[in-house]
Amino acid sequence: MKLNFDAMKWINRLAPVLGVLFVYLLFAIIGPETFTSAKNLETIARQSSIVGMAALGMTLVIILGGIDLSAGSVIALSTVVIAALLQQQVPPFAAALGGVFAGLLCGLANGFLITRLRLVPFIVTLGTLLVVRGAAKGLAHEQKIDAPLTWLNNLTAALAPDQKFMLVPSGVWLVAILAVAIGVLLHYTRLGRHIFAIGSNELTARLCGVAVERVKIIVYGLCAAFAGLAGILQFSRLTVGDPTVAIGLELDVIAAVVIGGGSLSGGEGSVIGSLAGAVIMTLIRAGCSQMGLPNWVQEIVTGAIIVAAVTIDRLRHSRQA
Repeated sequence: MKLNFDAMKWINRLAPVLGVLFVYLLFAIIGPETFTSAKNLETIARQSSIVGMAALGMTLVIILGGIDLSAGSVIALSTVVIAALLQQQVPPFAAALGGVFAGLLCGLANGFLITRLRLVPFIVTLGTLLVVRGAAKGLAHEQKIDAPLTWLNNLTAALAPDQKFMLVPSGVWLVAILAVAIGVLLHYTRLGRHIFAIGSNELTARLCGVAVERVKIIVYGLCAAFAGLAGILQFSRLTVGDPTVAIGLELDVIAAVVIGGGSLSGGEGSVIGSLAGAVIMTLIRAGCSQMGLPNWVQEIVTGAIIVAAVTIDRLRHSRQA
């Protein structure tokens, strides 16, 4: 029995990675030859970085048993804050921190409303989705903010010939480094154990002395801070602060976590799975685009994969019950 349990555990962990390999091999076979080129793989990594970065924070929230629909709006606000600070001659690193701090404040507000007022996370973050988006538009005076060129613009830019040794841009490496940090947090710290405990059974966690409200505030703060970091990558891609960018991106972020094995019921999820989910969606879009398939086909395929992932999760839970 223990052997079977361990085997299933490893299968669940490796399933998202196997999914990435399956989708890649599928398009490598039926798609054009350019799909497997090094340049295309670098492009896929760059395109996955924004959703992947935000998915790191969303993973924490979903394991906790919550949801954050304001991630896309926070990304937009972050780009606006960064561009506005750069216009005021603030150093690039400080401007980037300003974008992350703006996201952190939004997340702490979400956590406070959810815990102190005992409101449903779906409703709270649906409301703050609009509030934060409105704040971004107001700060930008409902227009894009141009900013001077800095090293921030190179985070997700295609590698120059003399940078090929890096394999992928520095922004992608930043996602990888922070993914390791979140993995360590989840599996080797008290906070990580408390996040899994609350997501698995909040009442039991309370009875065991877990400070549930404090953990929730921290997690929602971290989630929005990672959305702020995704805003840095989004700014690098656009080179402007745009209050209308990333509309609906929160759905891609949530989908990445769910495809990667995160359970909307809480208590389950992994960093590797969430990143794999982000890559799977990018592979599907890139493959369909290079094959000349219309956008609606990409949406149908991605939606079907999301439904299948949730269905598998439900069936797995019903068998365990």
